[in-house]
Amino acid sequence: AAVKMSVIPKVIETPRIAAVAKDGIQLIAVSRVTVRTNIDRLVGGAGEETVIARVGEGMVSTIGSARTHKDVLENPDHISKHVLSKGLDAGTAYEILSIDIADVDVGENIGAKLQIDQANADKQIAQAKAEERRAMAVALEQEMRARVVEAEAEVPRAMAEAFRQGNLGIMDYYRMKNVQADTTMRESIAGAPEEPPAPPRK
Repeated sequence: AAVKMSVIPKVIETPRIAAVAKDGIQLIAVSRVTVRTNIDRLVGGAGEETVIARVGEGMVSTIGSARTHKDVLENPDHISKHVLSKGLDAGTAYEILSIDIADVDVGENIGAKLQIDQANADKQIAQAKAEERRAMAVALEQEMRARVVEAEAEVPRAMAEAFRQGNLGIMDYYRMKNVQADTTMRESIAGAPEEPPAPPRK
């Protein structure tokens, strides 16, 4: 039977193999591999599964190196010849006589899909960064408000100290109070909460 097989070639069909050309278009190909048993390597040589796997890998890498998917569709024999030239039958129980692409279908535009995924990822990153900047701006605004409140709280204390040390005359004191009242009135007109007036010092 082995002698007969060595004379009569056998055709092995690969399963559907998906590969992507350089333009990002996926191609799904089926190959027919014509083999002849190599009697010298029949014992201990790898079988059909190995041949199919190697041809599949060869198809993926060859289609992957094609500039466009059209190059593959227009010249399928170039692809199969290139795969055949790789010596994929080394160490197997078979000698590969020919490889033919039996069928090629155009699959998804993987390149465009990846670009969309990348654009969505970039958008999410940009949104996250914008949110981070907004949060930082809010935090900074809160900090500045706290500083203003702190500074405003220091004014009466500084005035009292100046008054006590004789650095602030009574007219200066009343003038300062008028400025404060004016500021409070403006804030209330602008919609800011009005602070209760400080009780007059005795």
